[in-house]
Amino acid sequence: MLNETVLRPVEIEAYGLLLRPWEEDDAPEALRGLTDPDYLRWNPPAARPVEDIEGAIDFVRTRALGWRRGETASFAVLEDGVIRGHIGLNSIDPRTCGGRVGYWTLPEARGRRLASRALEACTRWAFRDLGLHRLELGHAVGNGPSCGVARRCGYAYEGTLRDALPDAGGGFHAVHLHARLATDPAPDVTDAPTANSTDA
Repeated sequence: MLNETVLRPVEIEAYGLLLRPWEEDDAPEALRGLTDPDYLRWNPPAARPVEDIEGAIDFVRTRALGWRRGETASFAVLEDGVIRGHIGLNSIDPRTCGGRVGYWTLPEARGRRLASRALEACTRWAFRDLGLHRLELGHAVGNGPSCGVARRCGYAYEGTLRDALPDAGGGFHAVHLHARLATDPAPDVTDAPTANSTDA
């Protein structure tokens, strides 16, 4: 069962990927991801937006603090030794055996199911090694690639949350809520994407 005070950083190798904790030397890649127009379109404005390398270093340091507090497990996602994106397990709660997952990929890594492979690797680790039972995933309505990732990884659609996600323009996105239980069947994410795939 998950230690309630310390979540020990780990590396996960699966599906042709390496998931490892972010390091300060990764800040340039984090900056590219967090300032990407597609990322900014679908994610709420941060309290402290990442706009420069110092902000990206702070992002990395905050991820390390999340590990130490046992609240967040954040991974840089590498393929062939190159950072391609991010996956995080957030709001980890040992009392409810639950958490929330989120992810993004760099533009050049999209369309190859990298996010699906990373999510499946993180999901199986969370159920197996942390003893979690329920993981939730939310994405803005209209974000088709993120919805495709959720479906491919067996995260069942459970409903729509109205105006649940602020946007950069001062409005709100509705959010699709997906979830997966440790007792749900594990999907196969190893098949190649089709030519018209919108899956990230």
